Amino acid sequence: MLKLQCRNIHLREFAETDIENKVHWINDEKNNRYLHYDLPLSIEKTKNWFQNKAENRLDCVIEYQGIAVGLIGLLNIDKQNQKAEFYISMGRDDFKRKGIATLSTKLLLSYAFEDLKLNKIYLNVDEENIAACNLYEKIGFTLEGRFIQDMFHRGKLINRLRYAILREEWV
Repeated sequence: MLKLQCRNIHLREFAETDIENKVHWINDEKNNRYLHYDLPLSIEKTKNWFQNKAENRLDCVIEYQGIAVGLIGLLNIDKQNQKAEFYISMGRDDFKRKGIATLSTKLLLSYAFEDLKLNKIYLNVDEENIAACNLYEKIGFTLEGRFIQDMFHRGKLINRLRYAILREEWV
């Protein structure tokens, strides 16, 4: 069972007991503005997702001082091409803007580059999600591209940005 830690932050694999938190966090309007889920998320649908999860992903819970505060992970882990897609979502509003997302991201990137031996971690983010873009740039992700009117979300076509970081940039 994967467990990564740094100071008061622990990343552990998502468990079935985390489903209720995930559903609550994703359905919270303060959290889902930039998330692209079929809302509202249900316990039943999330249990089905958990039981049938693809093997090429890593889903973790962010714990701060033993309290579950968010989700983080890697999707589409492609060992042949040495890359994966990154995601993070802080669920607890009272734990945002405290550096937890930054440290959690650094923990997961270290694991991805050092243990999984991946070469590239990438992500797509809504152009309007300035806080997330600032986080990624602060950590060292590089803007690779801008996708114009890339996705229909909340009644309009939105632009998305593609960020990535290479192992050589991380070291």
